[in-house]
Amino acid sequence: MRLSECPVRPAIDVIEGKWKPILVNALKLRPLRFGQLQRHAPEATRKVLTEQLRELEEDQIVFRRTFGHAWEGVEYELTRYGRTLVPVLTLMAKWGKKHKKLMGPKKSLG
Repeated sequence: MRLSECPVRPAIDVIEGKWKPILVNALKLRPLRFGQLQRHAPEATRKVLTEQLRELEEDQIVFRRTFGHAWEGVEYELTRYGRTLVPVLTLMAKWGKKHKKLMGPKKSLG
């Protein structure tokens, strides 16, 4: 099977990125402002979070709402379509917990 024919590929394309699943998970309960999202991913740089939020917006997973001028406030929220991704990520998280227990701690490469 070619990569372009793989039925999982479109889902991977949408959630591909270190912080995208964390951002979607953070937004599953309510809309959040950028600063609030940063607290969910404190290790991420502002630039990377902005890029990944824009990609999620392009994929119609996230809706960006500006209050007044951009510097006054921006809020992000999952779209109706984006909410369909939540159960998928929930299943992935459950699998990840089982896998982590099975595999144990990772050994250092250094």
